[in-house]
Formats: sequence, C-alpha cells, structure tokens
Amino acid sequence: MKRKIGLSLIVFFFFIATNAQCAMCRAVLESGEDQSAAEGINDGIVFLMAVPYILVATIGFIIYRKYNKTDNSEKID
Repeated sequence: MKRKIGLSLIVFFFFIATNAQCAMCRAVLESGEDQSAAEGINDGIVFLMAVPYILVATIGFIIYRKYNKTDNSEKID
C-alpha cells in the first residue's frame, strides 16, 4: 500500500511540473514579449488536460465502491 501511495505522489508532482503547450501555442507565445501571458496559457492547458482525468477517476471510484460494498442487511443483531 505504501508503494502505491508513493508512486501516486511521484506521478502527481511530475504532473504539476509539466509545461503543456502545443507547437502552435508555443510559437505564438515565444514571439511575444509578455511572459505572463505564456504562463497563463500554460496553466489553462494543464487545467483543461486535468479535468477529464479527474472525472474518469471519480467515476471509477464510484463504480469500485458500488461493486465492493458490503451488504449490511445480512447482519444479525
């Protein structure tokens, strides 16, 4: 379990440090002088990339809980 948590943290921190730009965005932003716009575009691209992964993970977790739910109706008081 510790190995899975450690691997998840490593993947998460590498995900945060990425600079995600397509070739066209990079070319347009490197030609300009305002680097704050380039950082804003980078943040927007990373945000748009992260949302589908979060949604899939949430749906997977819900399905996991549904199939691994214990049946409490069989307990005898």
